[in-house]
Amino acid sequence: MNHLLDKLFTIFSSESFLSMQGLANEVPIFIQPYDVSEEDRVSAMIHALAQRLRTSGIKVAEVDLFHLLLEELRHEDLLDAFTDEDAGYDRQDLLRDIKNYADPKTRLVPRLLKSMEADGVQITLVSGVGHVYPFLRAHTLLDSIQPAMMHHPLVMFFPGEYIQTPGLGSQLRLFGCLPAKGYYRAFNLDHYRLAHA
Repeated sequence: MNHLLDKLFTIFSSESFLSMQGLANEVPIFIQPYDVSEEDRVSAMIHALAQRLRTSGIKVAEVDLFHLLLEELRHEDLLDAFTDEDAGYDRQDLLRDIKNYADPKTRLVPRLLKSMEADGVQITLVSGVGHVYPFLRAHTLLDSIQPAMMHHPLVMFFPGEYIQTPGLGSQLRLFGCLPAKGYYRAFNLDHYRLAHA
């Protein structure tokens, strides 16, 4: 894990990465896949990485999608109702209601963009993808955020695989086993190399 932290710090702290050089007008979205069995270690690494970047003078926004969803539910005064064991919610109704409040276009992407647009933020690190499944899928979030004007790189830590499928392009396989979904223009950090002048 220390090797990954060092590698990502080197990439994220480079001027060429922060200024989005060499993207050829592509959206500056990056995926860092990882094995879901490493969830706790990756979570700790993300916090350590963000702190190391801040110590180096880089302003970082850390966004956990699960916490973002909880904020939305709190904002609507629904969190206590949804977690009350005596409420008697039907599981399917509860799932439908939470999916509505996890809607990326009308709910979570605006909240995410607010974090990203905080004064001086240079890079956004997004985690919690596995924790919001099945309320929100990563491909839906990426499809919703791509049209937004992004002024700095966004890195999504993804518990699964980011693979190339012949004829279908790039695909995300959550937990390494769920069916791959969507096409992404995001860059896989496992294959990312800094350009050296």
